[in-house]
Amino acid sequence: MVSDPIYPLSAWELPVNFNWCLTPITVLRRDLLLTLRRPAELMTTLFFFIIVVSLFPLGIGPQPELLREIAPGVLWVAALLASLLALPRLFAADHADGTLEQLALAPQPLSLIVFAKLVAHWLTTGLPLTLLAPLIALQFDLPSSTVWVLVASLALGTPILGAIGAVGAALTLGLRGGGVLTAVLVLPLYIPALIFGAGAVEATLGGLDAGGHLSLLAALTVFTLTFAPWAAAAAVRISLD
Repeated sequence: MVSDPIYPLSAWELPVNFNWCLTPITVLRRDLLLTLRRPAELMTTLFFFIIVVSLFPLGIGPQPELLREIAPGVLWVAALLASLLALPRLFAADHADGTLEQLALAPQPLSLIVFAKLVAHWLTTGLPLTLLAPLIALQFDLPSSTVWVLVASLALGTPILGAIGAVGAALTLGLRGGGVLTAVLVLPLYIPALIFGAGAVEATLGGLDAGGHLSLLAALTVFTLTFAPWAAAAAVRISLD
């Protein structure tokens, strides 16, 4: 086993070659390490989010009331599209080099391995988008109370985007134009998260309690994270057959 001179084989990557010691934790560490080695992919997602959100104040003009009114929808749609842009990182590279087949043959349930990959995906996509949101919200003149509700809604909602997107990405593995097909499959399923997430921010702007929207969003997150890893694992096995 020869290590690559540029990307040396570390202990985090060993389980990729030894199925007997493969665990969800090692998959999580491996995916985080590989993302850190390819920072351009991570920065592309973040810059896309920043650019899309920043275009609206420039195009609409400096009307604070109008900017505050459109902010919830704009920020959530931008986060949704940025999350969609990052979906190929979930399975495409592992499918291309044969790693995904080794993961499917591991003694551990594939659904747990997929869940670990989803956690790594959220830590490198959903969490940075959530942390960027308060800075981006300054462009829309959002009050501080609304900004925190926005952060809470994104923290609860971005795992839904990644989990649903994982099912679509798994179903389109190896297909030509798979990215477009993934978008067609998952965008309609993103609508509930978009409604509850943006609705929580709009409720706060209107002086209402956002607890109901956040509770529904949290329930949807639990439901999605319960069933999406299993569905994505089944879709991966179908794509590998």
